[in-house]
Amino acid sequence: MGGSQIWLDTKETLTVDEMLKAICVNSANDCVVAMAEYIAGSEEAFVQMMNDKAYELGMSDTTFKNCHGLDEDGHVTSSYDIAVISRELLTKYPEITNYTTIWMDTLRDGETQLSNTNRLIKNYSGATGLKTGSTSLALYNLSASATRDGLSLIAVIMKAPSTKVRFSEATKLLDYGFNNFSYQSFGKAGDLIQTANIYKGIQATIPVVLESDAGILLAKGSEKNIEQTVTLDENISAPITSGQKVGEVSFSLDGEVLATVNLVSQISVDKIDLATMSTKVFSSWFNLLR
Repeated sequence: MGGSQIWLDTKETLTVDEMLKAICVNSANDCVVAMAEYIAGSEEAFVQMMNDKAYELGMSDTTFKNCHGLDEDGHVTSSYDIAVISRELLTKYPEITNYTTIWMDTLRDGETQLSNTNRLIKNYSGATGLKTGSTSLALYNLSASATRDGLSLIAVIMKAPSTKVRFSEATKLLDYGFNNFSYQSFGKAGDLIQTANIYKGIQATIPVVLESDAGILLAKGSEKNIEQTVTLDENISAPITSGQKVGEVSFSLDGEVLATVNLVSQISVDKIDLATMSTKVFSSWFNLLR
């Protein structure tokens, strides 16, 4: 293949787990091609999948010509696009960090040594990956990811003249982010916000909860000025199903709405019918007579 590889043999079998270790830790180009062929049937078909995904993510500066990243005419991308695809990977498949945080490991019963070229994994607090890369034309590149106190950041360095420069520049970017910003969590999915009155239900109120996690990135020091506004639908009537939207909660800073999250009913409530109403009336009379 050229470049980094672990010298795959056509007679051997490696698990997907082993392949991912070789790819994420050792940049094994032969494993990348083998996986591409396994997934899509051919490298060409897999590269088409890569370009389709890039288009879906809005990576307008990117055209993939191969799946391993070695120099090829027309095979191009940008630092912004690398950040976009890095975020997609970390958000949709967070288990990737089980591989990208490996410093050293082995394959083939200890015969093949794996050593991570991303020195931030060992030297930068909260580092979660993500990937180094270098060629004679692209020089030294890095997508660096790290998480501290609930805030996850990505720094992308391209065409650095040396490995030392790519790591020092990535460190500066990550430090800037952690020093100046914080992630403010307003609640987790399912957290109770308040209760709401409902009409024509077998019970009078429902617990209203967050549909999804609520939080935003803020400049440090502005957290205390966040205002929360709850807006419930008018005349909420039964039947109500669990998870049904009944309002919204918004979070604003100096009058600017920063985030809006749906509020949903935590429970289902049936509509009251004649039989249920009669039972309730009878029960009330009976309790009065006692």
